[in-house]
Amino acid sequence: MKQIVIGAAMVAATVTGATAQEVTLGRFFGACEDAGTDTTTSVGEACIIQSIINAASEQIDGVTVNTLPTDWGNYYDQIKAAYAGGTPPDIHVLHRSALAEFAGLGALADLTDDLEAAGIDPNDWADAARDAVTVDGRIMAVPMDFHANLWHVNMDLMEQAGLVDDNGEPILPTSPEELLQQAQMVHDATGQDYLAADFAQFPIGVRLVLSLMWQQGENIFTEDGTATIDTEAARNAITAITQLFDAGLANPQLNYADSQQAFLNGEAAILVNGTWVVDLYDSEAADPDVALSNYYVADFPTLFDEGATWADSHMWAIPASVQRDDPETYQAALQVLAFINDHNIDWARTGHMSVRNSVLSSDAYAALPHRSEYAGTAEIARDTPPSERYGAIQDVLNREFQAIWLTDKPIGDALGDAELDVQDLLDR
Repeated sequence: MKQIVIGAAMVAATVTGATAQEVTLGRFFGACEDAGTDTTTSVGEACIIQSIINAASEQIDGVTVNTLPTDWGNYYDQIKAAYAGGTPPDIHVLHRSALAEFAGLGALADLTDDLEAAGIDPNDWADAARDAVTVDGRIMAVPMDFHANLWHVNMDLMEQAGLVDDNGEPILPTSPEELLQQAQMVHDATGQDYLAADFAQFPIGVRLVLSLMWQQGENIFTEDGTATIDTEAARNAITAITQLFDAGLANPQLNYADSQQAFLNGEAAILVNGTWVVDLYDSEAADPDVALSNYYVADFPTLFDEGATWADSHMWAIPASVQRDDPETYQAALQVLAFINDHNIDWARTGHMSVRNSVLSSDAYAALPHRSEYAGTAEIARDTPPSERYGAIQDVLNREFQAIWLTDKPIGDALGDAELDVQDLLDR
C-alpha cells in the first residue's frame, strides 16, 4: 500500500518546528484527494472520512496521520499481508464481521483499560455498538457506525406505476408474489427495470438472500457451527429474487458501479444498496443533469414473516504490536480514535447510523436528510453469528449464488455445494 502524506498536517509540523508523532491509518471507502479539513460540508463516504482524518492530523497537537487508502475489494488481503510482513498500519478500519478473525489471531490491541484516559466514553455507545467491538468481554476496537441494506427509491418511476400512497410514500411489496406483481407494474408503466443491485461482483446478492432467510427465521449457520444453507428458507429467498430475472424485470449481470449508475440514470425504480450512499444519492438527485430527481429511502421491506435486513458495523482497531512495542505511537493512535469518535455526527452524514447515544438523541442527527424514512432499519438489522471464517464463507456464498443467476446452476445443486464448503470452513 502506498503511503499518502496529508499535506496540511506536515506543513503545520514544519512551521512549528516540532517533530510530529506519525500514525499510519489504513482504510477503504475510496479515495478523495481534495477532502480538506471541513468535516461538515464534504459529501460521500470517501471525502467525509478523509476530511475527518485530515482534521485530526491538523488539530491534534504533535500528531500527523498518514492515510493508506485501498479499494474495498482488496482491503482485507492487503491488511493481512501487512500483518504477515510485520508492518500493519497503526490504526485500521474493520467490519464487525471480520473482528473475530483478527481478534482470534491475537492481532488486535485490547483497548478496554485505555479508552477513558484517551477521552472515549464506551458508556455513550449504543448497546449493540459496544457488543459489536467486544470479544470475550474485552473492547478490541472503537465503533464508528451501524450500516445496513436499504431500498433506495426513484419516486417518479414508482408514481408512474401507481405505487405511491396518499402520504407520498412508496408502496412496497409484502410478499414475493407482490414483489413480482409490482415489478411488472413498473415495467409496464415505464419500460424500466423494477430492481437493480450488484449481483455480479461484490456480495450484495448474498446480503439480499440472507435478509430474506432471516425474515423466515433461518440463518446460514448456527451458533454451534452447523451450516444450514441447503434449506427451504434459502430456496424461498433465492426464488423471490430469480423470479425477477426470469421475467426480465431485473438484470443479474450488473456489478456495483453499473447498478448504481442504472439507478441514477432512471433505469431502475429500486436500488438495493446500503446506508453509505444516502448522502451521495441525495446530492446527485439535486443535480439537474442527473435523471434521478425524486429520491426516497426506505427500510428493507418484509416479504416473509418478520422484518430483517443485512447489517454490519465499521470500527477502528490498533494492532497489538503497536500497543506492546511502541507506546508513543499507541497513545497517538488513541488520540486519533478519540477524534474520530468525537466526530461521529459528521460520519453519520453519509447515511450510516450513529453508534453514540448522545448523537442518536440529538436534533442534528434527526435533521439529517431522509433519516426519518428509514428510522425502522435499526430494529430489523441482523447479521450472522460471529465467525473467524466469515470472509471465506461469504466468498463461497457469493460464488454459488452468482452461479445460480449468471450460469443457471440449479438452485439445489448450488445450495448443496455451498453447505458442504461452508461446513468445511466451520469445522477447521
